[in-house]
Amino acid sequence: MDLEPGAFTGLGTQLRHVLDLMEADVASVLADLGLPDYRPRFSPIVRALLALGPMPIRELARAVSVTHSAASQTVAEMTKRGFVTLVPGEDARQRVVHLTARTRKALPLIEAEWEATRLAARQLDSELPFPLSELVTATAAALERKSFRQRIAESGGIAADPAGAAAAGKRK
Repeated sequence: MDLEPGAFTGLGTQLRHVLDLMEADVASVLADLGLPDYRPRFSPIVRALLALGPMPIRELARAVSVTHSAASQTVAEMTKRGFVTLVPGEDARQRVVHLTARTRKALPLIEAEWEATRLAARQLDSELPFPLSELVTATAAALERKSFRQRIAESGGIAADPAGAAAAGKRK
């Protein structure tokens, strides 16, 4: 039986696989540089805090274009590993994120990895039929204009009455 690669996977699974491959390799480079507990997803937060200074998690999430929940989870992991500290803000509910001395000491390595990763991404782009960096940006913009949920609803592949569709599925 000849099957196409990815015959049983959806777009989300394929995107996650590509991201997993890239992140694992970046994490491996970071470990080689002496930062085995530093994760690639920490770098956008570090870069934002360097550029903009300490800020609440909500503002940090906006600055790095992730959800508040994702930023909060990443900051919690960074706190546990000693890369940031949380200081109460003006509002008792607000927590302001600060870089630690450990992170500042590691900055030359973090910045070297960031630059090497940027150059590697540029090289990868040159091998593709169209630049992945441009495709990802264009895809995010398209999804901000119209959500994937709305596109699914408009596709005609699902009945207008999901409850009716679910009931029909149970009758089979």
